[in-house]
Amino acid sequence: MKIELKDKKVFFNNQGLKKEIHPFWLRERVNGDNFLDKASQQRLFDPTKLRENIQIDNLNLSDDFLEIKFNDGIHTKLEITNILKEFSNVNDVKNIEKVNWDSSLKDFNVFEFSDDFFEKKEMYKALIKFYQFGFILFKNVPTKNNFIVNFANSIGSIRRTNFGEFFNVKSKPNPNDLAYTSLALAPHTDNPYRNPVPSIQILHCIENEVKGGLSTLVDGFNVAQKLKKDFPNYYEILSEIKVRFQFVDQSVILEDWAELIQLDNNAHLKQIRFSPRLDFVPLIDKEKLELFYSARKKISELYNADRYKIEFKLKSGELLMMDNYRLLHGRTSYNANEGNRFLQGCYIDYDSTEGKLKHLKRKFNL
Repeated sequence: MKIELKDKKVFFNNQGLKKEIHPFWLRERVNGDNFLDKASQQRLFDPTKLRENIQIDNLNLSDDFLEIKFNDGIHTKLEITNILKEFSNVNDVKNIEKVNWDSSLKDFNVFEFSDDFFEKKEMYKALIKFYQFGFILFKNVPTKNNFIVNFANSIGSIRRTNFGEFFNVKSKPNPNDLAYTSLALAPHTDNPYRNPVPSIQILHCIENEVKGGLSTLVDGFNVAQKLKKDFPNYYEILSEIKVRFQFVDQSVILEDWAELIQLDNNAHLKQIRFSPRLDFVPLIDKEKLELFYSARKKISELYNADRYKIEFKLKSGELLMMDNYRLLHGRTSYNANEGNRFLQGCYIDYDSTEGKLKHLKRKFNL
């Protein structure tokens, strides 16, 4: 990719494909103390107030800079790398290649926590692993009550829900969610009834003295791709039919309609929603409905199959961060009379991890 000049015009050339860069596009990007706030990188002018017939009066191109004088009298010096970056469609997160995994995964992504961890290169490495595998595990995290709030807000901003800023995961009388019992929880995604669904869940183990209560994780994207390969008609119907997810308690009713397998505009996997205790299938054509039920049963079998599931005991001082759009999680049952099992959980969203990743990349010039 390179920048070329001809007849007071600027062109972007990508392997022979040449495209003119509009003068107004360049005028919007003028920099300098009078035009751009250094700290926030926000414009100090309103581009909608500029004249419409912006043209270029003079141009000069060097190895690193493009100097431009516009017909409204403004002169600027733009970095070539910044211009090319906007044409490269580079997304730091989308360019991280996902690693599919199953029960054969043995080498977990474990990081030692420290007070200044969030501003270290290790945090950058941890976030890369998070986007690759869909989860990371931290050890030696302080077991103080509510420390999870500090942890989450050190990455970005905590996502408050009707459960509060955070929630306690332990058995209690009259629970409004099965998570607050000692029952086994089959693999599921959290909060499928929200719009938008929280994209990242964090679980911090304060105590875990029971024999059962193992944490389970499943790579939902890997399972969905397996379904697409072996049962393409099942994959198609699950990515076509929207079901109603619902949560009800004494103070709120939450509902959202979505596919169990959600695709983006390029038909790539975007999000998994799966919580069969909470979904309600619409009354559709009988043949389609029968196909949907068969497909949901098959993908449930795959999500629950040992070959796709990893199990481990979350120990005191360990913290699990997982992608709620990609992974399913659950736990085995336990006897609450054997001892204490106390976890705290909360949610953050992709903008938190993506923003932190870009910040650390800039900080360490990576």
